[in-house]
Amino acid sequence: MKLARLGPAGAEIPVVITPEATYDLRSLTADIDGRFLEGGGVDAARAALETGRLPELPDASTLRIGSPIARPSAIICIGMNYVAHAAESGSAPPEVPIMFLKTPNTIVGPDDDVTIPRGSTRTDWEVELGVVIGSRASYLDSPADSRAHIAGYVVADDVSERDFQLVVSGGQWSKGKSSPGFSPVGPWLVTPDEVDAGALRLRSWVNGEPRQDSTTADLIFDVDFLIWHLSQYLTLEPGDLVLTGTPEGVALSGRFPYLRDGDVVELEIEGLGRQRQRFVAYQPRTSERLLEHEGEDAR
Repeated sequence: MKLARLGPAGAEIPVVITPEATYDLRSLTADIDGRFLEGGGVDAARAALETGRLPELPDASTLRIGSPIARPSAIICIGMNYVAHAAESGSAPPEVPIMFLKTPNTIVGPDDDVTIPRGSTRTDWEVELGVVIGSRASYLDSPADSRAHIAGYVVADDVSERDFQLVVSGGQWSKGKSSPGFSPVGPWLVTPDEVDAGALRLRSWVNGEPRQDSTTADLIFDVDFLIWHLSQYLTLEPGDLVLTGTPEGVALSGRFPYLRDGDVVELEIEGLGRQRQRFVAYQPRTSERLLEHEGEDAR
């Protein structure tokens, strides 16, 4: 089943998408969030769909596509989880998963514009398989227990500013991962029964030119292991998002230029849908411009 959220930012409508139509979920839930997922919302939506109790959403194709999950309590990310990407980053493959965090307010829709941060010269793209947690996971006994805690999978772009991440980071990566709009997610949350997370093709393009092309079969640490491993160190809450790492083919490799104003990034994961973001130059807000003018007048 494919779940999505459609409409203006902050006022998205939860829906189920089928090949035939898009169905409104507001009779069951106000949003696709942790409470909905933990409370059996996916099963309730499936049952309502099968019995014809969900109304179609008019003009669904004209609506903005939002992130298929509302803002989670955490975005937990895994670094260098593909051998070739570790190599292009100048590192040996990790022996244990490398974890870092993104702030939850970075989440945007899959086709929303992304602003290149003020002063950035090294903004980069990263196509990643995202795992959405469906029920609380803490101290799982084995990787085999992970599946029961997964609500579904999403496409994500782990947008990164490499100077912020690696040069002025103080040794931690999150500074280069948390600028506004740095986590485009969607278009859909796809339930586990529809995809094999261990064999999904991931691809990315910049201005129509191929960049990344790999498969989740090349993950160093697979999804089940990651969820189990993370649960030994933190509690994963319903609605949380785990990003599993990116394959080779990013600008950090030195083979491609970093993103500039007007560049278009497209990302796709087999069975999970496609994204398209236009990257735009930073523009000062009105309040910032006023302060700048006041400073000039004082001089």
